[in-house]
Amino acid sequence: MITKTLTLVKNNRKELARFLKFCVVGVTGTAVDFGTLNLLIQLFGFSKILANTCSFSLALLNNFIWNRLWVYPETRGEPLLGQFAQFTVVNIAGWAINTSIFYGADRWVWGEAGLLAGPVSALALAIGIRHFDLAYNLAKALATGVVLFWNFFVNRVWTFRHVK
Repeated sequence: MITKTLTLVKNNRKELARFLKFCVVGVTGTAVDFGTLNLLIQLFGFSKILANTCSFSLALLNNFIWNRLWVYPETRGEPLLGQFAQFTVVNIAGWAINTSIFYGADRWVWGEAGLLAGPVSALALAIGIRHFDLAYNLAKALATGVVLFWNFFVNRVWTFRHVK
């Protein structure tokens, strides 16, 4: 198992480095996403779904810029609008996946009436935040983790397919 993993990494070193760069960009996008989400919900009273849509959209823009400039610099010669349109299509599907997981996990798993409401409530109390805030942030973290892989692989084989 370890030998196979090491061989896979050795044979795909450039793609692994690209994936790690993609993850770094994802961290900045996640900061934009979570920061905007919490700002819109807590300061401006947006609904969770509308706040999620706005925060996801800002993260999408951040991620496209950094992916084009740093992760896939070879694609700078490609038409910007066409590439952005492809990236956006992939991310609209990612948004649908993200929002579905976000809503479902918040409502039925970690939310105040969810399956794990008791432990989440205890944890929220222990760390000094509201159950409401912890639940939707846990749901957002799960959704973000799932969509990370969707976005990387679909963008790699479609949006940035010209990269060797």
